[in-house]
Amino acid sequence: MIVVMTKFLILHGTDASPTSHWYIWLKGRLIGLGHNVWLPQLPDSDKPNAKAYTKYILANKDFVLDSDTVIIGHLSGAVEALNVLQNLSGSIKVKATILVSVFKDDLGSDTLTGLFEESFDFEAIRNHSTEFILLHSDNDPHVPIEHAEYMEEQLHGELLTIEGQGDFSTEQSPDYKQFPELLDIIESIITE
Repeated sequence: MIVVMTKFLILHGTDASPTSHWYIWLKGRLIGLGHNVWLPQLPDSDKPNAKAYTKYILANKDFVLDSDTVIIGHLSGAVEALNVLQNLSGSIKVKATILVSVFKDDLGSDTLTGLFEESFDFEAIRNHSTEFILLHSDNDPHVPIEHAEYMEEQLHGELLTIEGQGDFSTEQSPDYKQFPELLDIIESIITE
């Protein structure tokens, strides 16, 4: 088993930070395995805006998205992952995209409308990621499972449902300072 050095972009959810939930734990584990990780504080995350987020992410010349990159997004960060892919130029194609509790519309919340100002071009999004894995729980209190099922179909991805885990956040359970199931999925992607 050979683990290939990979770059990871981890995108946090609404009104969160890099130290929220399992993000900093995952970053530490991945760095400990020898990977390069960027876990940015997204600007004005209390009212996420796809254009502002995407401009911020793509402006970082020290972290270039390429075939050795895995993008991981949680909640609004998962929606932003799709926006980043849609706005990549040319033939850039990341290794994989992991979407945790992704949603397809603003869920009736004015706070989230800035994520959906531009319609998704799913063909363009698919052309910029080799693989899509979606994680969702059967009892997410904010995002119905139908959102993940819709995204699975549009992205030609693989939906993994984990029972009884809410939205995979510390609001659901203090255990979500860690997310070992996600690390197992990542290791299966990056191991040759």
